[in-house]
Amino acid sequence: MKPLLHPNFKLNGEAFPSAEALKEHANHFVEKGNDDETAIGKFILEWLDDNDFITVKTSGSTGIPKNITLQKEHVFNSAEATVNYFDLKEDTKALLCLSSEYIAGKMMLVRAMTAGWDLHTVAPEKNPLENIDGYFDFTAMVPYQVFHSLADLYKVKKLIIGGGAVPWRLEEDLQKCETHIFATYGMTETISHIAVRPINGKEKSAIFSALPKVSFSQKENGCLQIHAPEISEETVATNDVVELISPTSFKFLGRIDNVINTGGVKVHPEAVEEKLSSHINLPFFITSEKDGVLGERVILIIESEKQLKLEDYTKAFETLSAYEKPKKIYSVHHFIYTETGKIKRAEVLKNLK
Repeated sequence: MKPLLHPNFKLNGEAFPSAEALKEHANHFVEKGNDDETAIGKFILEWLDDNDFITVKTSGSTGIPKNITLQKEHVFNSAEATVNYFDLKEDTKALLCLSSEYIAGKMMLVRAMTAGWDLHTVAPEKNPLENIDGYFDFTAMVPYQVFHSLADLYKVKKLIIGGGAVPWRLEEDLQKCETHIFATYGMTETISHIAVRPINGKEKSAIFSALPKVSFSQKENGCLQIHAPEISEETVATNDVVELISPTSFKFLGRIDNVINTGGVKVHPEAVEEKLSSHINLPFFITSEKDGVLGERVILIIESEKQLKLEDYTKAFETLSAYEKPKKIYSVHHFIYTETGKIKRAEVLKNLK
């Protein structure tokens, strides 16, 4: 087993002479900390226990949340790949601002503990940088946090964004930042991200590139398959339709279970959402309903207390092809979200009926 704890690791400025000292600190978090500190403490204890695996839960954005088991050796390899890819050596000053209940937060802890980082923790709020005076070499956020942290991103040298697609408008705003920012692709089953793309600076790209020792292939239906022997003994089959550029790069098109077949033409909701995101200021998503002529018709679901009409977005729809244009708008007072901020599309639709 590879070493689970680097001697240089610091948590909120405090160093630990041994794993036992860190366990004692983690126990204090569990017994007397708030919810976020409790989650951090519990995971540190799990990482340092005698088992060769950890248990993590999926976010539940595309189904019922479930617990899965990951081998610690694979988790270590994933952390090491990120550390090497982004050149985050020991004594890197990093910020944990994601929930440690889920894989993204857990992986920040693992990277810090195994690479010897100086890790600082804050609650996973919408603007975690707002009340912080210091500067950081590295952090990870979800798009919602990045949107609310635009004025404070100068405090971070390198930022990775995960947990959902980066909206077009947010990506445009990030072009003004000096922070090196990357969108990530991954899931709980791949132990966080296995591919990244730079979204600002000279290297900005729409193409995801694999981390070291990761490669890709495609099923007949166009869905991505991930080959990463250091983090999974089996090929990881996804429901994500991609344009495969090379064995180590791809462009994300959308989820196959979201594809709309309207009049014989396949429409990817994610592609339509990207086109509309610069025109619609409210939370929304694209989906479909049955149609007697087309089979399925594209519809727009929008979070609004006001009843909106197609005419309200005539200009926005000019960016879409005839088949992509929504045929109806449904206004919903409040969307249902996962704990990691993703819209539970199926549940929102179920409540429409």
